[in-house]
Amino acid sequence: MTASPGSGLPGPYGSGGGGANLADILERVLDKGIVIAGDIKINLLDIELLTIKLRLIVASIDKAKEMGIDWWEDDPALSTGARRAELSRENAELRQRLAELEERKALEPAQKETRERRKR
Repeated sequence: MTASPGSGLPGPYGSGGGGANLADILERVLDKGIVIAGDIKINLLDIELLTIKLRLIVASIDKAKEMGIDWWEDDPALSTGARRAELSRENAELRQRLAELEERKALEPAQKETRERRKR
């Protein structure tokens, strides 16, 4: 739909003089950040059955870090560095458990021999 001059109808998207296009709006939102918050409560006869708290933050990574938000850096599902750290930690724990099991296994014959000596 196109508008003829003076008709009062809007022209095609982005054709207005000085109007912001989608890229400009997105750039502004990511640069400044936007927070959307809301609560949903379901009550039945003044008894609260369900409460849902919604918080949505839309911002660039730089802006989020500036605000102190960086939870994705520690989430193994989202960060390869966090995934490597978790795998390293698990690997160290497994190596320690394996060493303990091997140590127990090595002590078993000596303990068995001690028990047999006591029986005699």
